[in-house]
Amino acid sequence: MDFDLSWVLWGLPIAFVLGWLASRLDLRQLRIENRQAPKAYFRGLNFLLNEQQDQAIDAFIEAVQNDPDTSELHFALGNLFRRRGEYERAVRVHEHLLSRGDLSRADRHRAQHALALDFLRAGLLDRAEEALRKLEGTAFEGQALLALLAIYERSRDWVQASETARKLDASGQGNFSGRLAHYLCEQAANAPPAQAEQLLRQAMKTAPGAARPGIDLAALQRRAGDAEGAFKTLSGLAHSAPSAIPLVARPLTEAAIAAGRQAQALEILHTSYELSPSLDVLEGIVALEPDAAVAGDWYVKHLEKEPSLIAASRWLAGEKLEREQFHPHVQAALEHAVKPLTRYRCAACGFEAKQHFWQCPGCQAWDSYPARRVEEL
Repeated sequence: MDFDLSWVLWGLPIAFVLGWLASRLDLRQLRIENRQAPKAYFRGLNFLLNEQQDQAIDAFIEAVQNDPDTSELHFALGNLFRRRGEYERAVRVHEHLLSRGDLSRADRHRAQHALALDFLRAGLLDRAEEALRKLEGTAFEGQALLALLAIYERSRDWVQASETARKLDASGQGNFSGRLAHYLCEQAANAPPAQAEQLLRQAMKTAPGAARPGIDLAALQRRAGDAEGAFKTLSGLAHSAPSAIPLVARPLTEAAIAAGRQAQALEILHTSYELSPSLDVLEGIVALEPDAAVAGDWYVKHLEKEPSLIAASRWLAGEKLEREQFHPHVQAALEHAVKPLTRYRCAACGFEAKQHFWQCPGCQAWDSYPARRVEEL
C-alpha cells in the first residue's frame, strides 16, 4: 500500500494552527487568573490595614478559591480567623495546609506552629500541648517551649514546668533559675514537712538570691516549733536578698521574739533601714524597740525623711491628744484613707492586692510585685 505524502503536507500546518490556538487560550486564561488573584489579595490587605476584618476575610477567601495552591494566602486567612476568635475555622485552614503533600518543610513547621496557637487560644490545652511537642527540633522549638511552659503553669503541673524551664535554660532562651525556684516552692507547699524542707533547700541552691525559698522555709520551721532555725534562715536573707528585707521584716520580728533574739534582729533592721528606709522595716523596729517612747519617735524620724500618711497614722494611734473625744473619729478616718496605700502593686499590669504575691493573679507574671507598699513606689 502506497503512503500519500500529501496528507503529511496538509497535517503539519493544521497541527501548528491548532497548537497555536491552544496556547493562546491557555495564556489568556492564565492572565485572567493572575489578574483576579492579586486583585483579591491586595483588596484583602487594604481591608486589613483599615481594620475591616470581615471584608478582609471575604477577599482572602476569594483569593484562595482562585489559587488554592498558594500557602501564603492560607496562612493569612488562618491568622485572621484566629484574631477574630473563629478558632474552628483557623484550625481547618491550618489542618488543610498540613494535609498537603507539596508543602515545603519550613511551611509545614510554620503551619504546625499556627495550629498549636489556634488550640492554645481556644483553650484546648491538651491538643495545644500535643501540637507544640511536634515542633521539637524545628525553628519554632523555642517558641513552642515557652508556650508549653505557660500551659504547665496554668495547669499547675510544676514537675513538667520544671523540665521545660530546664530545657529553655539549656537552650539559651534566658535564665530560668528564679522560675525553677518558684516551682520547687509550689511543690513544697503541698508536700509533707520533711519533703517540703528538702525541696525548699534545693530551691535556695537553685536561686541563691531569691527570697521566697528562705521565707517559706522559715515559716515551715516556725510551724515545727524551731524559732531559732527560722531566725537564722531569715537573718541570712539580709545578705543574700537585701532588697527583700521589707518582706522579711515581719516574720523576722516574730521569729526573733520567739527565739529571744530581739537585739540581733534590731541590728539587722537598723542596718537595712539606714540603707533604704521602708515602712515594713520601720514597723519591725517599732515592734522590737524595748522603750515605748523611743519606738514612737521612729515614726517622727521616718516622717522627717519621707512624707508618709501611713507613718503619720501609726504615730497618731500611739499618741494622746487633747480633746480626746475627737481622736477616735480622726484616727478611723486616717486608717480608712491609708488602706489603699498599704497594698502591693504589680509592676507588669498594675493589679493591686492586700498581700504580696510571687506570681501576679492578674497577668501571671513572676516576681512582678515590688517588696514595697503602694505609698512607697
